Amino acid sequence: MSDGLWVLMGVFTAAAVLGAPLGLSMLAAGFAYMISTHQDVGLVVDQTMNGLYNSYLLIAVPLFIFVANVMNASGVIERLLRFGSAMVGHLPGGLAQVNVVSNLIFSGMSGSAVADASGPGLIVARMMTKNGRYPRGFAAATSVVSATLGPLMPTSIPMIFYALIANASVGAMFLGGLVPAGMMALALMGVIAIISRRRNFPREEKVSWGAMPAVFGRALAPLALPGILLGLIYSGVTTPTEAAAIAASYALILAFVVYRTLKPAQLLVVMGDTVKATAMIALIMAGAFVFNYAVANEGVPKLIQSTLLAWNLSATQFLLIVDLLMLLLAIVLDEVTILLVIVPLIVPVAQGLGIDLVHFGIVVVLNMMVGLTLPPHGLLLFVMAGLTGTPLSEIFREVPPFIVAMLAIVLAVTFFPEIALWLPRTAGLIKS
Repeated sequence: MSDGLWVLMGVFTAAAVLGAPLGLSMLAAGFAYMISTHQDVGLVVDQTMNGLYNSYLLIAVPLFIFVANVMNASGVIERLLRFGSAMVGHLPGGLAQVNVVSNLIFSGMSGSAVADASGPGLIVARMMTKNGRYPRGFAAATSVVSATLGPLMPTSIPMIFYALIANASVGAMFLGGLVPAGMMALALMGVIAIISRRRNFPREEKVSWGAMPAVFGRALAPLALPGILLGLIYSGVTTPTEAAAIAASYALILAFVVYRTLKPAQLLVVMGDTVKATAMIALIMAGAFVFNYAVANEGVPKLIQSTLLAWNLSATQFLLIVDLLMLLLAIVLDEVTILLVIVPLIVPVAQGLGIDLVHFGIVVVLNMMVGLTLPPHGLLLFVMAGLTGTPLSEIFREVPPFIVAMLAIVLAVTFFPEIALWLPRTAGLIKS
């Protein structure tokens, strides 16, 4: 290992141990590396940042964050919950089933696991624990696992980052996640049904067919948003970024004109929250790109690629290694960091083994989502524990059956690429 690489890793480790934000830790390490190797820091950073922030695709990220925040603040989620309850509330474990379906619907507007957890996930968890109807650990656990559906659906922020890194089609990624997301939702609902029957959890009152049109009508406007986005993107009318801008306008029209539930003062709060979330992501991105420059300059990606290829791994064996790696990394790192720092190192290996980059991206995102739910440090566990006031130990006890079901879906997508590739292939977004 060269002196420059020692400096890079040493400064990064020291900054992380001192509690510096991850983005700043990577920036400090990258700057220290460039200084120690006598490079022109200003020139390198200028070229790196221009390449990063000139990406038109990245504009979609703050726009989708804004859409999720507007929907959260304007009470749209309650309409979606009533619709979800009418659809599946009568099944075993009624409100837990509603949790899954509501997160699946809301994911078409947020694209973020944390947004889903703090939006519909939190509301349903509180409904479930009201009057002691469900144990709080089970309620929080269902919200944790349901929130993983968001980044598997169109508007997925992790998929946008992956497409940028791997030079893959965003449209193909969005379509590729639909079938795995549906399979994941069905698997979670199956686990809920089994547990609910064993523990005698309640069902909600079945909504009559006569009342369904009214329930559907109240939720129609927000329900239409994912379909509008998909139609605009796949018809070629707009790019994903332009579709995100339309989604933001649509959300504002719903909040201010249709439902009139959002006030100007609340909009300022929503905009502030969006800026904070975007700034956090931008800092991580800046640090990751500078850090990756140093890593690439030291030839680490080529070393990893040559080492893995020398092992004569099959594509499936490599994907299984990636499954394990992503699961473990997602326990301690957020998905943006994994996508910007780790994934660029292994994408060339996937290409060298002939793995379709859309399939590879779906596998990566799936594993990261499952990793967010793994004890003891999965991010979503801490998010829901903090939001609901539920001790982590109670959530830990309830999560394992769901994790087993989600891992089964991960393995299915790993071994059978067509699960992820069938829709984008049918749409002509990837070659046969």
